[in-house]
Amino acid sequence: MFTKQLAELIQQKANAGEFSGVVALWQADEPVFQQAVGLAHRGFGIANTLETRFRLASIGKLFTAVATLQLIEQNQFKLDTPIHDLLNLSHTTIPANVTIFHLLTMSSGIADWFEESEDWEAEWAALCRENPIYLLRQNADYLPLFSQKPPNFAAGERYQYNNAGYILLGLAIEAVSSVSYFDYVRQHVFARAGMVGADFIALDAIAPNLAEGYVAANNQSGQTTWRKNIYSTTPEAAADGGAVATAVDLHRFSEALRNGRLLPPEKTETMLYPYIPESDEPINDYFWQYGFGNEFVFDRRHQLLRWGHTGEEDGVSGRFYHYPAQTLDVVILGNQSWCAGGLGWQVHDLIIKQTAG
Repeated sequence: MFTKQLAELIQQKANAGEFSGVVALWQADEPVFQQAVGLAHRGFGIANTLETRFRLASIGKLFTAVATLQLIEQNQFKLDTPIHDLLNLSHTTIPANVTIFHLLTMSSGIADWFEESEDWEAEWAALCRENPIYLLRQNADYLPLFSQKPPNFAAGERYQYNNAGYILLGLAIEAVSSVSYFDYVRQHVFARAGMVGADFIALDAIAPNLAEGYVAANNQSGQTTWRKNIYSTTPEAAADGGAVATAVDLHRFSEALRNGRLLPPEKTETMLYPYIPESDEPINDYFWQYGFGNEFVFDRRHQLLRWGHTGEEDGVSGRFYHYPAQTLDVVILGNQSWCAGGLGWQVHDLIIKQTAG
């Protein structure tokens, strides 16, 4: 195992201000590497530790997908159930033929509550000026941001990353379970997986062992300064992401999912199956497919390399991957913007190189 090389790489990034957080690996469900660097609270100089909880951003889509499949297993609805059958959407522009399957696989074609583009920072600032993000506290609060927009394409036509579809799934979970999305996931995902540190905690809440999120900026002298992310991301979690957890919690989720403690065997296979290509051409020399809140990466021989999800928002950067051939879980959780992506690829390259060698 490349643990010494990885430890040096993480420390170099931490020293350069390029990473703050936790990196942990498990092989055959045994811990093989754990390292925490940087500060969970810059104001008081509190260090990140293995017990630190980080906001997960879109990694949380995996929890929504599992909850959805649990309710399908309970015959509350089916994959081909139109979302209009579960929610009163008659006053919206969401097409009547959009199904649970379309929402899970991001092939619904519906407009997103925030359409990401190359100029996303300016567009996000405009969204926040027109729609105070401190009011986004429940899944239903997001509906006005997308429910009246025209669809981008016909349902089932293709893949396009979409957060709004997971908001609708969260509302469907609430509608059929008669409890809040948050309480359902706490009871039926976090508790069943033994994720004792996982929860839904608002940015303005006070909670133990919770990392603050930080966004880099440059002062007039060109030096890097930091600000909290409390004015630049949503204050509460939603069904499209935003839970908090430790690295160990995410490994426990992976173990519980793979070992059938969250879903029965058939539904577990469904959760771990890629359904729709993200692109017809390889991206960075890999083929990418999306499943149910789950992204799959294949090599050019179409051999599965990993599954999992990324998470990015201001002050939050995470990666959660499982490598089946190596029985390896990789968890990278950071509390500063865009710090996990490059490190995730470097870890990936070390894994692939070791396997090939």
